[in-house]
Amino acid sequence: MKVAFLGTGQMGLPMAQRLIEAKVDLIAYNRTPEKLEPLKAAGAEVVTKPFQAIRAADCVILMLTNAAAIYSVLLSDRSSQAVAGRGIIQMGTITPTESREIRDAVVAAGGEYLEAPVFGSISEAKAGNLIVMVGAHQEQYQRYLEIFKHFGPEPLLVGSPGTAAALKLALNQLVASQIAAFTVSVGFAQRYGIDVNTFMYVLRQSALYAPLFDEKLETIIDSNCTTKHLLKDVDLFINEAKTAGLNVTSVEGVRKLLEMAMKMSFSRDDCLISQFISQ
Repeated sequence: MKVAFLGTGQMGLPMAQRLIEAKVDLIAYNRTPEKLEPLKAAGAEVVTKPFQAIRAADCVILMLTNAAAIYSVLLSDRSSQAVAGRGIIQMGTITPTESREIRDAVVAAGGEYLEAPVFGSISEAKAGNLIVMVGAHQEQYQRYLEIFKHFGPEPLLVGSPGTAAALKLALNQLVASQIAAFTVSVGFAQRYGIDVNTFMYVLRQSALYAPLFDEKLETIIDSNCTTKHLLKDVDLFINEAKTAGLNVTSVEGVRKLLEMAMKMSFSRDDCLISQFISQ
């Protein structure tokens, strides 16, 4: 099976590299061609147009920024003509509604659609230890299971398309809320002269502790906590949750903190939320 990998950013690159290491026949596309160089050096075929990759492959994996990018790369006139007869696996973070709409467009173009968003860090992507959540029919899940296993050891079939996208957003919202709450507490403790090590010692002994806190502690202390992608995911969650009739007041508070960081030009260089929470 020849696999096309579209989108080789921070998460996409190590995932594509996992396929190459497993001797999967890979063809890759990225809107920024320079990002394809590591894959080309590792033996992957690279192309300059998405339709070239889609047309040459049996299976197409999407690891793109958002739904707009998916429509542009996969469902433009020339690319959509190449979708027929191919399995399209959407692995980025989009809303359940967007996922189902893209599924309908893919099916109308003659392809089959699965969603398989992943949860985890870049280091976990490199190690093949991501949590892979699959939204597909049982037979589709079985057909592509070996592909999924290159990214995570126990791919989970969640349900039909849309369910895995919803689960991914629920998890990402929780990450954003936890990081925001944790950073406020760290900043509060520091403001009152409490050593961070003392704060962490007590926290680790409690039921409140989550490994995520230690993973993010250094970046928080060093003013290096990424906001750009968190803000995008929180926006997706809020829009979808409102449609589902949920109260999102608390999440909107988290969003305001992230938006403040973006406005202060920390989206690219990253930021320490607690630096501006008390301002």
